[in-house]
Amino acid sequence: YHDTYNSFPPAYIPDENGDPMHSWRVLILPFVDQQALYDQYDFDQPWDSPANQSVTNNMPPIYACPSNPNAGGNTTLYAAVYGPNCIFNGAEATRMRDIKDGTSNTLLFGEVDGSSIPWTKPEDIDIAIHSTLTDPAGFHSHHVGGVHFAMGDGSVQFFSENISQQVLDALFTRDGGETVGAF
Repeated sequence: YHDTYNSFPPAYIPDENGDPMHSWRVLILPFVDQQALYDQYDFDQPWDSPANQSVTNNMPPIYACPSNPNAGGNTTLYAAVYGPNCIFNGAEATRMRDIKDGTSNTLLFGEVDGSSIPWTKPEDIDIAIHSTLTDPAGFHSHHVGGVHFAMGDGSVQFFSENISQQVLDALFTRDGGETVGAF
């Protein structure tokens, strides 16, 4: 996606009132071998319109953790790290050069086991509200002891639920200037 558009996808595409209408998870479909599903999605209609219901009901396996027995249906097990100074920050798209802390030190998205987020819904985890790894309404996992996150560089890291909140907060932001050190 970044190679094509020179930015990460925005967290959402807004409607004419500025309200979230389409999710980044839909925007990246052509880049995760789901062009046919992307072509079925009607960007003139909101994500939850009857026109988009058949797409919502066909969640690609990539949005479900392969080792999670609860995976399936149309509920995603991955959400973006969302908020000011995060890679995902509303309708604003982030470019690689905006990530001053380094892509390997910045969280992109993580596991949200038990979330009730339909995969096409433009909803993610607002770190101002859900900032810990033990918050059942935030980032959490069925994996014992921690949560998997995709980093800005595309790598995947497992973070202990005992991670220092200071380090986690530094990893959430793209340009906080914090020294992360080992995690």
